[in-house]
Amino acid sequence: MNEVDLAKRAIKRDEQAFLEIIHLYKEPLYRTAIAFLKNEHDSVEALQEVTVRAYKKIHTMKEPRYVKTWLIRIMMNYCQDQLRKKKQNVQSDKLDEFGSEMDYTYLEIEEAIATLSEVEQRLIHLMYFQDIKIKDIAVIESIPEGTVKSRLHKTLRTLRSFLSEKGDVDHV
Repeated sequence: MNEVDLAKRAIKRDEQAFLEIIHLYKEPLYRTAIAFLKNEHDSVEALQEVTVRAYKKIHTMKEPRYVKTWLIRIMMNYCQDQLRKKKQNVQSDKLDEFGSEMDYTYLEIEEAIATLSEVEQRLIHLMYFQDIKIKDIAVIESIPEGTVKSRLHKTLRTLRSFLSEKGDVDHV
């Protein structure tokens, strides 16, 4: 059975179909959580919470063919809520997690990404960490594809500028 049919069944409260959808998209959801939360424990918790939230709201999904983007949007919203609550500092979390063995190139890129707005960070994570296509990002963000492209272009230019000031132009 294809994803759209599963989503249609899940919308009608078919629990087995919903579980199959969650199983199908568990990895991209987890990767999204890790990209935002930077912590395995919090990411597993996020996956559990998003599963519950999605199950409660599955009947509100309007377009079954976008079930993956719908789930990722729920995950992103949950992660951003958690980050706001904890007011986490991405750099200090990475330093604590990896200590002196930290890959400094990665740290510099994370530092550069941390200077971006929430919207710009989301675009970078979706495009380059999750490999989500521009048309799907447009659906997730509820903006035209051209806007996604122009925002990505502007964001990459900002990152290049930040990294060039640090002397690391080759990273982006």
